[in-house]
Amino acid sequence: MSQYLSPSDLDAIWLTLRLAFTTTVLLLLFGTPLAWWLAHSRARWRGAVNALVALPLILPPTVLGFYLLVAMGPNGPLGRLTSEIGLGALPFTFAGLVIGSLIYSLPFVVQPIRDAFIAIGPRPLEVAATLGARPLDAFFSVVFPLARPGFLTATVLGFAHTVGEFGVVLMIGGNIPNETRVVAIQIYDHVEALEYTQAHWLAGGLLVFSFLVLLALHTLNDRQAQR
Repeated sequence: MSQYLSPSDLDAIWLTLRLAFTTTVLLLLFGTPLAWWLAHSRARWRGAVNALVALPLILPPTVLGFYLLVAMGPNGPLGRLTSEIGLGALPFTFAGLVIGSLIYSLPFVVQPIRDAFIAIGPRPLEVAATLGARPLDAFFSVVFPLARPGFLTATVLGFAHTVGEFGVVLMIGGNIPNETRVVAIQIYDHVEALEYTQAHWLAGGLLVFSFLVLLALHTLNDRQAQR
């Protein structure tokens, strides 16, 4: 493998996997309550929140990355907050990439979980409540098992989407080795340097990875449909 991938390629792969894993775990932790609220709330501004969650699906990544860069900059609201609490500047750091990835991959995690919650309906929770189950117990013993396919889909999509990021991470992270240079940017560097063989190895790896992700999702959906 080392004869096809340079040390910088391996560093980019490791950084990308670390970013995807961190982003997916955080999105599952914070996106699940949001998905639950979107599935059950009757607030008038629920539609606006749904639109905000889905915005990264249609917004150009460079636009999202630009405004995140402004917000996290020294004069932006998030940048001033992090400076005041001693965290320093977020642009061109791994922490900044995580924040950008959380926003950019948000709909790929929240929407499948929300749809799973909607599909369950209120009946299982009502039955659990009549049996004396507390809300948190009912969620983990009743809702979570029923919504497991939604969680699996959200996990796979969130991880895969983060792996394939380019525009957002380039805008807010730049191209710093071992800090912000992910696989997509490494491929771009190889192409700019006319190093097509190295670019082929990384791009081909992402192509195979993307195909396997889609194959796994379709297989999962087919199994659920047959039950």
